Amino acid sequence: MYVKSLTLKGFKSFASATHMRLEPGITCIVGPNGSGKSNVVDALAWVMGEQGAKSLRGGKMEDVIFAGTTGRAALGRAEVTMTIDNSDGALPIDYTEVTISRTMFRNGGSEYAINGTSCRLLDIQELLSDSGIGREMHVIVGQGQLDAVLRATPEERRGFIEEAAGVLKHRKRKEKAIRKLEGMEANLSRVADLTTEIRRQLGPLGRQAETARKAAVIQADARDARHRLLADDLVRMTSALQQEVADEQAMLERRKVLEQAVLAARTRITEHEEAGASAAAELAAAQQRAVRLASLTDKLTATASLAAERVRLLGQDEEVETTSGRDPEALREQAARARADEEELRADIARVGEELAAAVAAREAAERAHAAEQQRIAALAQRAADRREGLARLAGQVGARRSRIEAREAEVGRLEEVVATALARADEADREFTRLEGTIADEEGSEEGLDEVYERAAEAHDAAEAEVERIVEAGRVADRDRQSAQARLEALELSLRRKDGVEALREAAEDEHEILGSVAELVTVTGGHEAAVAAALDQAGNALALGSIDAAARAVERLRTDDAGRATLVVGATARPSDRTAWPSLPAGAVWALDVVTAPESVRPAVDQVLERVALVADTPAALALLDEVGDLTAVTEEGDVYGPGFVRGGSSAAPSLLELQAAVDETREVLLDATRRSEESTFALTSARATLAERVEARDAAMEALHESDARMAAVAEQLGGLGTTTRTARAEAERTRAKIADVTTALDADRTELAELEQRLEDASSEPTDDDGDDATDDRERLELEASSARTAETEVRLSLRTKEERARSLHGRAESLEGAARNEIAARERLRARRERRRREAEVAAAVETAATWSAERTAAAATVAAQQRDAGEAARAERDEALRGLRTELTEQQDALRELTDEVHRDEVARAQQVAKIEQLQTKAIEELGMDPDVLMEEYGPHQLVPHVAGPDEDPEAEDFPEPQPYVREVQEKRLRTAERGLKSLGKVNPLALEEFAALEERHTFLTTQLEDLRQSKKDLLDIVAEIDERVEQVFSEAFADTAEQFEGVFSRLFPGGEGRLVLTDPGNMLTTGIEVEARPPGKKVKRLSLLSGGERSLVAVALLVSIFKARPSPFYIMDEVEAALDDTNLGRLIMLFEELRDSSQLIVITHQKKTMEVADALYGVSMRGDGITTVVSQRLRDVAPADEQAQPA
Repeated sequence: MYVKSLTLKGFKSFASATHMRLEPGITCIVGPNGSGKSNVVDALAWVMGEQGAKSLRGGKMEDVIFAGTTGRAALGRAEVTMTIDNSDGALPIDYTEVTISRTMFRNGGSEYAINGTSCRLLDIQELLSDSGIGREMHVIVGQGQLDAVLRATPEERRGFIEEAAGVLKHRKRKEKAIRKLEGMEANLSRVADLTTEIRRQLGPLGRQAETARKAAVIQADARDARHRLLADDLVRMTSALQQEVADEQAMLERRKVLEQAVLAARTRITEHEEAGASAAAELAAAQQRAVRLASLTDKLTATASLAAERVRLLGQDEEVETTSGRDPEALREQAARARADEEELRADIARVGEELAAAVAAREAAERAHAAEQQRIAALAQRAADRREGLARLAGQVGARRSRIEAREAEVGRLEEVVATALARADEADREFTRLEGTIADEEGSEEGLDEVYERAAEAHDAAEAEVERIVEAGRVADRDRQSAQARLEALELSLRRKDGVEALREAAEDEHEILGSVAELVTVTGGHEAAVAAALDQAGNALALGSIDAAARAVERLRTDDAGRATLVVGATARPSDRTAWPSLPAGAVWALDVVTAPESVRPAVDQVLERVALVADTPAALALLDEVGDLTAVTEEGDVYGPGFVRGGSSAAPSLLELQAAVDETREVLLDATRRSEESTFALTSARATLAERVEARDAAMEALHESDARMAAVAEQLGGLGTTTRTARAEAERTRAKIADVTTALDADRTELAELEQRLEDASSEPTDDDGDDATDDRERLELEASSARTAETEVRLSLRTKEERARSLHGRAESLEGAARNEIAARERLRARRERRRREAEVAAAVETAATWSAERTAAAATVAAQQRDAGEAARAERDEALRGLRTELTEQQDALRELTDEVHRDEVARAQQVAKIEQLQTKAIEELGMDPDVLMEEYGPHQLVPHVAGPDEDPEAEDFPEPQPYVREVQEKRLRTAERGLKSLGKVNPLALEEFAALEERHTFLTTQLEDLRQSKKDLLDIVAEIDERVEQVFSEAFADTAEQFEGVFSRLFPGGEGRLVLTDPGNMLTTGIEVEARPPGKKVKRLSLLSGGERSLVAVALLVSIFKARPSPFYIMDEVEAALDDTNLGRLIMLFEELRDSSQLIVITHQKKTMEVADALYGVSMRGDGITTVVSQRLRDVAPADEQAQPA
């Protein structure tokens, strides 16, 4: 099985359809950076189901669609099709070729297909997982992924091996089964609860059906009585309404007279109020005027004070405000002097410029003379060429040799300094290396301590987390017990409620009948004897305890009067004390009933009397034996059978007695209290445990942080050690190279010295020969002219330098003058602002003084006006008091008249309301007859009125046609009311009646049967799923164990090949749990003691990651692997080792490698060249290396 072809359409930079036909073996994809090589890897990952946009080097999944360039518009979809050769049947599908395609639309839609048939992503993942290609995509090793493999957690490394071994599909089956289990658990619990609830409802619903049959007869009797009573009420109230006649006209006339008197009184009051309103307006104006004048006086006084304070403050500010700047005139004088100095320098500059022009002219003349002399000397030299040529050549050679010797000597000195510097640098690096080695040893020691601290912190955290889980579970159990006990208690208490006369007495006032409580509530029985004591007490166990015999008599009379049924009553005060001295002794295993019963003193005598000479035994034989032995006593078995002189009472168990129910209530209350206490204790303990867990989390995180910091420090030290080692090696190599250069330069220096000695001797011999006088004179003239030209150049340079210096000084003086003039201007402006500020404050002081004078004068005037206004206000208030007194008299008279009118009106209204209420009651009764009884009121009065005879309602066991059937009786209201009360009590004694109980009981019983069947099916399904999970766990453990063993064995071999002399192995983090254990990688390169991966160099880390991946590849081969520049960080030696592994993998798998390395390309079976022109679109060319006559094949756009 191998990837046969890959087609890309609109995927990233592949705008046009590009078809790549791949071959088995090694296929290398090469090309410049940025040309789109990695896009091929992304396409393979994407078509195989990659869902992470970041894994595809994008921000969102739509980024895989071609985004367009300046010359080509963006596309609307991306499509990648991968064809796999399945001739070997590696994929579980009946095709020799399998084509997988994926299409992404820009609107976010996505489509998958297998051999052109639409499918789900899950279908593709499951198809590929059978051949070791899973969701983790370990077969694709992208850029930067090698270090990610090493940084992965132990559990993530386990995932790589699981994927290669094909375990992930089993895990997916397990996860699916567990999800089903979780959903099924909820359904199972719900069905179980429903079944329990329905089973609990079946019994009460059956009793409700029986009650419904009894209630039908009672309801018919009550309905007839209710009809006749309502008809009687309508007849009586209608007659009363017709008889009511009131003297309404006289009351209306009297009310009219009173209304006219009230109107006249109101008119007089209105006149007085209008006069008072006018005067009140004037009084209010006077009051407002007085208040405003007083307020204005205060404001003017305050204004005068503020103005005086303002005058004082302005005077003080003028005294202290001065200027501290320099004198502007002095600044101007300094600026003028600078300007004068500048002018002088400008004159000197002009003069020096003239001197420079003269110097330039002199230099040019001297140079022309020197050039002419040189030409003349050259002519002379031409004539003496033969003799002087040899001499000049020798002199030049001597000078050249001397210069070269000096240069070589200087070079030797410089190189010796370089050697000394390099050796010093190497020694310093060695000393620092030695110091850091000691540091890293200390760090490794502290690292072990930090590991121990972290392990202890992790163990403490796990223990705290387990404690929290235990407390949570205990709280959950306590809450469940509490809820169960609460429900049971409510059900038991509901069962204790009575529907007979006892309940009627309890509903009445307890103090009226001196009720102490029921005997079951007051008596406490030793555990295990409840049924026996209840049988012994018989009716007394269900009785109501009263304080006296009189209270008991009143209670019985009350029950008879209310027709509330019968009741058994116990009166402790009337019972005689029991004399136990005459009782016989009991055999072993028997106990007196009084010894297991505890009761308060108020009922103890009655209990003693009821249980007198009553013994409790184990069973019937013991009871019979006891009766034979003693005779005059009563024996009660644990099952509740009673054996006494002349009687036996027993049989099958009936409903629980009140005593047993009360004991169950007391027991359930204790259980409820215990569960509540445990729940509260769990809540408190959970708070403390969670606080402890938070502390343990912080401690664990702190330990982990310290461990990370230690790792970071050790990594930094390791990096420094590597740098220092490189520095030492570089420095020593530089010293060696420099020493070799010194030796070469010294050899050349010795040869130059020998040649110099020979040349000097030849020059001396040549110079001793006679010379030409003209030549000497010419040489003297040339030297003189050359000296003159040099002097002229020197003079020009000095003049030019002087000119530049003076120009710089002139610029400096100009800048100083500008600065001084600016300072003078600023100082003048500051003084002008100060003068203006002083003038403004003087004016403000004058204004403040004027304000003070005016405010003082105005305050005096307003004070006088305020006094006059106050007098006017007082006079107005006196007049208002007189008017108010007169108005109160008129209002008193009006109030008396209104009271009389109100009383009369109220009397009229009361009569109207009484009639309205009477009418409303009649209408209410009519509405009640229509809504509740469904009869017209007239028909009701006609058929059920008091004039009609009352027939007897037949019971379920009575025959209306019988001769003894009661005859109809005349209507008597008291009899009908008692009849209705009796029927209502009968209904009440029956409790709540469900008229649909029969139908509901049948439907509920059918639903119970159905749910019971479903519950059994769910339990069987749960068992099947648990079996599947166990089978999967067993399979996963077996497959992973085998895969890990093979991978670990391969890792040791691959590591030893990549790191000759090194040691590496894979270690399980939890060997005892093969289902969840992680995998740690230990690697020790040759010559190093460290095993932590963080201390390895970049290249070593890459090789370790490659070793791990290749080990997985060799242990559990996949059909193909894709590697994106995995050898980029490797040197030639390690690259060669990696290529040997590639060649081994080629035998079992197809390799698609993206590379820039020439050596990798050399072992490839085929090359694909990827390029990108200026249009931003990737194109591909291919070359099959094994072809005898290779031909380039350009991938054509579709």
